[in-house]
Amino acid sequence: MKIILKEDVKNVGQRGEEVNVADGYGRNFLLPRELAVLATVKNVKQLNHHRKLMEDRNKKELKAARDFAEKLTKINCALKRKSGEEGKLFGSVTSQDIADHLKEVGIDIDRKKIHLEEPLKSLGTFRVPLKLHSEVTVDLKVTVEKE
Repeated sequence: MKIILKEDVKNVGQRGEEVNVADGYGRNFLLPRELAVLATVKNVKQLNHHRKLMEDRNKKELKAARDFAEKLTKINCALKRKSGEEGKLFGSVTSQDIADHLKEVGIDIDRKKIHLEEPLKSLGTFRVPLKLHSEVTVDLKVTVEKE
């Protein structure tokens, strides 16, 4: 039986794939649970159309992320914090602090896209990776200065 998967099914295939399964497995398990649909001519055309739309949307998102990454490379994020004599901060700089500072500058970015392995706890200049898209990652220059 030829079917088109609507969801990922372990040991069968990924969402959107057209696969062959045993008749009983498809009829008694996959179809009633709405994990798949029969691979009719109409459903195959619909799947191809849906794939085309997803590819177009993904290309637009990728282009927008690359343009935004180019804009971010020109920005230096300078934060002022209180610190001790040895350059250790009283507190730390987190991804939320960086997101707030960027919002003040006019760049709205979700803090979850800022990938700090651990909060910054000393003065200096750091490279902080921002994951804007699955294929686009840019390093933001963050400078922590003494207040």
